[in-house]
Amino acid sequence: MALETLKYTNNEVTVVWKPKICTHSTICWKGLIEVFNPKEKPWIKIDGATTEKIIEQVRKCPSGALSYYLNAATQESPDKVIAESANIMKVEVTPDGPYLIKTECVIVHSNGTEETKTGTVALCRCGSSANKPYCDGSHRKIGFEG
Repeated sequence: MALETLKYTNNEVTVVWKPKICTHSTICWKGLIEVFNPKEKPWIKIDGATTEKIIEQVRKCPSGALSYYLNAATQESPDKVIAESANIMKVEVTPDGPYLIKTECVIVHSNGTEETKTGTVALCRCGSSANKPYCDGSHRKIGFEG
């Protein structure tokens, strides 16, 4: 069964919302209430901001429930349009081990510094790593299960 998909357009950009995968993080409406307002129906007012601001906010959606595509792209090749979301990535949860990210990503540390990582990145899941947020193999020493 296909997920319910709702679309909102301003003739430049179309915002796609998949309510069943929304985690209700509130990032969308706290960042751009002029467009994303859960107290109104419809809750997306696509004319509430510029296309650039809408795209910038949609890209912050952590669940991928919000995505977008540029309408000009649909006119050029309508059967090849893919909704874009900059926050979609595959994270593998390994048995009794770390989270693995197998694509380029940016790690933002608690002190605000950022590191761009490429290739496979292993993030600690057990909490015992001496090199957090990265895995150092401590899960094996402590018998982590999960």
